[in-house]
Amino acid sequence: MSKKDIAATMHIKRSAGDWIFDIAVIILFSVFTFICIFPFYYLLINTISDNDLVTSGKVNFIPLLKNAAGDGVFGVQINNYLALRNVQDLGSSVLVTVARTIIGTALMVITSAWAGYLVTKQKMWKRSFWYRFLVITMYFNAGLVPWYMNMLMMGLTDNFLAYIIPGMVAPYNIILVKTYIESIPASLEESAIIDGAGTTKVWLKIILPLSVPILATIAIFGAVGNWNSFQDSLLLMNNSPELYTLQHRLYIYLNSSSNLGAMMSQGGTVSEQAAASMLNQRVIQYTVSMVSIIPILLVYPFMQRFFVKGIMLGAVKG
Repeated sequence: MSKKDIAATMHIKRSAGDWIFDIAVIILFSVFTFICIFPFYYLLINTISDNDLVTSGKVNFIPLLKNAAGDGVFGVQINNYLALRNVQDLGSSVLVTVARTIIGTALMVITSAWAGYLVTKQKMWKRSFWYRFLVITMYFNAGLVPWYMNMLMMGLTDNFLAYIIPGMVAPYNIILVKTYIESIPASLEESAIIDGAGTTKVWLKIILPLSVPILATIAIFGAVGNWNSFQDSLLLMNNSPELYTLQHRLYIYLNSSSNLGAMMSQGGTVSEQAAASMLNQRVIQYTVSMVSIIPILLVYPFMQRFFVKGIMLGAVKG
């Protein structure tokens, strides 16, 4: 039988109802996609449009610039983003946030991978107790005040380590890793042990390479959490503005009656061009918001394939 005959045999005639259903699904998901994407698009076009047109509410679907007659025409400018470079305190906040995201996420992934592997070992001392103790911490929380007192007693106020140490042990991520590792054939580990590999070597050479999907998944969780976090900065860094995170700085801007005054109060210096741009409250809110979400928007598409595979395999059994 030729390929043409096989194709003709496998062809299924579609009814009018099938076509209507397909079209309805395409329209539905197109509308849903538009609803999800448009807020970010709207935010972007308002940051690259003329500030006066943004303030007057004329920028809705395309970026606009003023022409000689004062009317809005299609155009793009990046002065708002260039102006942000001159705000020293914002630059330090970006560095702090990037550092805590990279270091905090890396240590959380390593800790979760190691702890998740250990609790799969039947020979681990008091394995059931430690695993149940780990799970219990997901259901009980002492509250904000005890948490703050605990951080104060450990010397983690006005300390960069306050961003790193508390997030290293994440019970939910450890459970995901444990479940994923249990899906790996035990024969692979047994073969390595027979060849003389110890626990650490098995973890490094066998478990970690095979656990990339679930590790990428929890890395996404950790990176997004670290990048968006501002409550720990708000409560713990009262005397150290140089350790403010980007989200904390954004929180200050969005809640300040005068954005320029907020920048200057922390010792930031701005040029005349930057000051003129910052006087527009709506524009600075849009611009800083866009700067804070761009990294996540850029990273997530590359991690999505690992995320889907990891979360599905890591949640099959508990």
